[in-house]
This record gives sequence, structure tokens and C-alpha cells, in this order.
Amino acid sequence: MIRKYAAAVIAILAFTTFVTAQNAPVKVLVQTEMGDIVIEVDTAKAPNTAANFLKYVDAGAYDAGQFHRTVTMSNQPTDKVKIEVIQASVGEAGKAKLTLPPIALERTSVTGLQHKDATVSMARGAADSATSSWFVCINDQPSLDFGGQRNPDGQGFAAFGRVVKGMDVVRKIHQAPNTETQRLTPPIKIVKVSRMPS
Repeated sequence: MIRKYAAAVIAILAFTTFVTAQNAPVKVLVQTEMGDIVIEVDTAKAPNTAANFLKYVDAGAYDAGQFHRTVTMSNQPTDKVKIEVIQASVGEAGKAKLTLPPIALERTSVTGLQHKDATVSMARGAADSATSSWFVCINDQPSLDFGGQRNPDGQGFAAFGRVVKGMDVVRKIHQAPNTETQRLTPPIKIVKVSRMPS
């Protein structure tokens, strides 16, 4: 009887440990020519978006990629709803390493995540069109949440993590030379993106 009880307790503890490990945040190191950024990916609240991002990370698709876009208060003159973000993308070599189909939009109304300062989220055009490009919020950006008006469809964007170290680097990239079309000139090079030891 005692052995059966002990075996049941061990099985429950093992299962709990497995589930906890599966839903534990994953830290990712983004090494850029301006410095390092550490992202904590929320695999529990945004599992599909997080899994998609990590597939690109694990394939090395962001290596030799770039931060190609910065949206500042001064370079969006025709936008009624203004935001502040920087956006990253894979390079040509990254596209050759991995190109996945678009993913379903995990709305903030479902995940409970919000576009606060340092939030990391997926770039998209139409709903369910996000692939590999992602962005970091500078200051709180509620217009990017579900119901927000930055995108006319009101569906918001899929937040899936946050910067936990290196917001000073994010802000430097945000203020780097850019054009009226929001293109960083030149783009800020991403050297490598990789998972950090847990």
C-alpha cells in the first residue's frame, strides 16, 4: 500500500514538473551591432505565437537578420493613431533556412497580454498573416491590443513576450537614423539570436 502511494506521488510530481517545464518562459538572446537584448518568451499565455517564434530562432533564421524599421512620433504624419516600435526581420539567408506559413492571430483578449513598454509582438498586415517579423514596444501602446485602433480591423497584434534586459539598446535603435517611410538607414544588423540556458 505504501509503495503504491509512493509511486503515485512520484508520478504526480514527475507530471507536474513536466507541465511546468513545458510552460516555463524561454529566454532568448538577440545580439545586435548596437548591443544585446534579452527577450522572455511567454510560452504559457501565447503558446502558438511563441512556438512559431522559437522555430525561427532554433533554425538560426534571425542570424544575419536586421532591425529594418523604426516608428517614431515624427515619422508617421498621416497616421491618426501613433505608436512607437522597432521591427525586426529575417535576412535573405534566414528565409532560405526557414519559411513557415502564416499563423493564426492570438488576440490579446485571449492571452491576457498587453502591449506595454518592452512588449514583444508579431508584425502583421491582415489578421492571421504573421510569419517571422516581430516588434518591440517603446512605451505603452494600448492601440495595438485587441479593440485598439492602430489596425483598422480592431483585432490587435499578438504579444508573446517582453524585453527583460537591453531596453537601452532598443531605445538606441529606435532613435537611429531613419527615413519618413520608417526605414532604418542603414538597418541595424542582428548578429545572432539564440535560446539562453534555462
